[in-house]
Amino acid sequence: MLQDPAVLILMYFILPVWLLAGCADWLCHRASHIETTTGAKESMLHLLMFAEIGLPLLAAIFLQVNAGIIALMIVAFFVHEATALWDVSYAVTARHVTPIEQHVHSFLELIPLMAILFIISLHWGQFQALFGLGPETARFHLAWKEEPLPAPYVLTIMAVILLFELLPYVEEFIRGLRANHGALVPSKARTHGKH
Repeated sequence: MLQDPAVLILMYFILPVWLLAGCADWLCHRASHIETTTGAKESMLHLLMFAEIGLPLLAAIFLQVNAGIIALMIVAFFVHEATALWDVSYAVTARHVTPIEQHVHSFLELIPLMAILFIISLHWGQFQALFGLGPETARFHLAWKEEPLPAPYVLTIMAVILLFELLPYVEEFIRGLRANHGALVPSKARTHGKH
């Protein structure tokens, strides 16, 4: 399976581009002074989206993909989209969301969909079985991958996620709290929200 072009595209193109987009989004937030505009509340939404997409990503990296994992991915995608809409709806009330940031958001929304479609194509029988179709029986149990991803790849991806995704967004959240004396919402955002 590791020689399948779809797997290689997922590992070495889709996931790295996705991680780059996440880092670029953090840079956009920093440039727009998120800590004094929308504050820790928006950063909390970013961490929520990180968790919503991180759980299915970890499942895809470590677990055998079956109907249950595919269902998790689909549900997480729609929950992530709803949170993204909430996030942007709040962000535009108190800070300027630049065209560059909007473009970065398009990557952050469509790359997970692209990843899910690649995974579905690799596990078509289980996707069909999820809806009671095809010859396979839907499986929902959790099991480690029969053919694990290479350890150096997994360690590298986990380190990149920690250093360039999780820690920057935690830093953003803490910066927002510090800038507003522990308040989730800066006074500027509260004022804009009343109009």
